[in-house]
Amino acid sequence: MSQDYKRILVSVDGSQEAERAFEKAVTVARLNDAHLDVLNVLNTKQFVGMYGGMLNGDVVYKISEDAQEYLTELQDRAYELGMKKEDMSLHLRFGDPKTVIASEFPKEYKNDLIMIGSTGLNAVERLLVGSVSAYVIRNAATDVIVVRTDANNK
Repeated sequence: MSQDYKRILVSVDGSQEAERAFEKAVTVARLNDAHLDVLNVLNTKQFVGMYGGMLNGDVVYKISEDAQEYLTELQDRAYELGMKKEDMSLHLRFGDPKTVIASEFPKEYKNDLIMIGSTGLNAVERLLVGSVSAYVIRNAATDVIVVRTDANNK
């Protein structure tokens, strides 16, 4: 039995685990001749905690500008790995990463596969907010691959 994926979502957050997921997603997209949606979700709840509810427009602009630069860097890496421009889209969203990745985004963009790093948080953060990947596995309506190895399966 083979699975033919046409629209793949990979979630990135700057962590090493997300970087591995991104590189593997590029490979899987190329092998399946699929479109790759690269998504970075900026957690609005985390902003309130970090800035004590004092989040002004300048801070939001700077955070979103940094996130967009990160996505552009990933796009350049994907092109170096052989991805075609028309086969990839970059997305920046604000909200709760768990629900955006598991349901909101895939429903809107008709993704048939979600690829996500095993965890992007340290142990304390996982305890406090829970693992995004664990939530996505439990709640996504589509296939989910949790990436633990690099593009060469090491």
